Amino acid sequence: MTDAATTIRAYYAAFNAGDTEAFLGLLTEDVIHDISQGGREAGRAAFRRFMGHMDRCYKETLTDLVVMASPDGRRAAAEFVVHGTYLATDPGVPAGTAPARGQTYSLPAGAFFELRDGKVSRISNHYNLGDWIAQVNA
Repeated sequence: MTDAATTIRAYYAAFNAGDTEAFLGLLTEDVIHDISQGGREAGRAAFRRFMGHMDRCYKETLTDLVVMASPDGRRAAAEFVVHGTYLATDPGVPAGTAPARGQTYSLPAGAFFELRDGKVSRISNHYNLGDWIAQVNA
């Protein structure tokens, strides 16, 4: 396993454990976060705020993790399944999405990473928003 793959596995292990400090500690201070079907944020502080919002609205666990890394350790990708519960209505979801009432969902997702000095310097998350909406509206 490359150092990049080790870092990405540690990133997702910290996420699944709910260990915010370990999770954020794997990011560069100037990390770029491309939000799936959303905007781009910069900096660890912005990522902390994003994760606080996510933790209020969703409870998620990731399974079936597959990590791929470039030989030079500068890029990596991950594919996984998100198993979640919609805890609190997220004001950022598209109009017509049902309010949160504890709906559960399961959907495939992926992420692309850039790494610098053993830490994540960019993460771009991707999932099928239409699939998620259909599941929480069911």
